[in-house]
Amino acid sequence: MCLAVPMRVVEILPDSKAVAEAEGISRHVDVSLIDSVGLGDYLIIHAGFAIEKLDPKEADARLELFAEMARFETDK
Repeated sequence: MCLAVPMRVVEILPDSKAVAEAEGISRHVDVSLIDSVGLGDYLIIHAGFAIEKLDPKEADARLELFAEMARFETDK
């Protein structure tokens, strides 16, 4: 199963690249599929590519869902 992860852009790089982070983990990602990516934008990242831009409210909701799933896994 593949998982697309919400991440926040912390650095814009040349050649349609950016650095995005979530929970202290940073990744270089390709943002060529998304229009006008800026610092602080939340993106859905799949296999190193940004595939969707999220508004901050939606990003928070999805991040909370991931946190809830992690809590569920640790409670087993």
